[in-house]
Amino acid sequence: MELGVSFFSFDEAADLREAFEQTAKAGYTGVELVLGNTGGLRPDMGEHELLQIRDMARGFGLRVISVGANNVWEHNLASEDAAQRRLAAENIKQQIRAARILGADIALVVPGWVATPFAEGEVRYDRAYQNAQRELAALAPYARDAGVSIAIENVWNQFLLSPIEMARFLDEIGSPWVGAYFDIGNIIYIGKPEQWIRILGSRIKRLQFCDCRADGCGLNMFVDFFEGDVDFAEVMKAVGEIGYDGWAVVEFFPHYRRFPYQAVINGRLSMETILSLPR
Repeated sequence: MELGVSFFSFDEAADLREAFEQTAKAGYTGVELVLGNTGGLRPDMGEHELLQIRDMARGFGLRVISVGANNVWEHNLASEDAAQRRLAAENIKQQIRAARILGADIALVVPGWVATPFAEGEVRYDRAYQNAQRELAALAPYARDAGVSIAIENVWNQFLLSPIEMARFLDEIGSPWVGAYFDIGNIIYIGKPEQWIRILGSRIKRLQFCDCRADGCGLNMFVDFFEGDVDFAEVMKAVGEIGYDGWAVVEFFPHYRRFPYQAVINGRLSMETILSLPR
């Protein structure tokens, strides 16, 4: 498995060149960039600007492997409001477009929410399921034409709260261009990551690595590797059982205040231990 860094780990205003340099220096080969209204990657950028970013990354020996978005909580893909769903879908299309030009094969997508601490409003669970599923099915041909898969992440959205449900949700969409982006740490508050990995199986298009404490509160639940409750030995056994050999994307919380890129260095050393565990 190759190692990549999610730029969700850094401040939105971080300088891309510096972030690329420090990421490469720490020994990673992939980067997950984040689309935002401010910062180094923006939806208003033309193809030439995006290609410059791609080439800058390549200059440091890095490949852009996926694209996330900082505006994921602005519009709910599962909303009962058609206008909100349309805006959320347009944001996902912007991610897919950027990913295609940057050479990435994954758009990291939040599949909407029933309720979340990051945004106002709530949706009845069954309606959220239907709405999000319909929107993702409609986006699948766009993703196919771009050659970029939509991978939905398990986040704090009070939605898709079991691996069986997420598997069914994806199977009912029935597109090879829509799968799971499984965050190993995010799931600690409701389940065992190794169980989710085994049940989701080949539906997993990308794995994200972080560590969390189940008894933590809010973003304070995120800790450095081996300080939390993720059983990485069991996780790696499950990874081996499903035959996953794709990218391992690391995401770091909390942000280091004075030396932010030290997290990248520490994380790389920890991931060497994790990836050496029996599979």
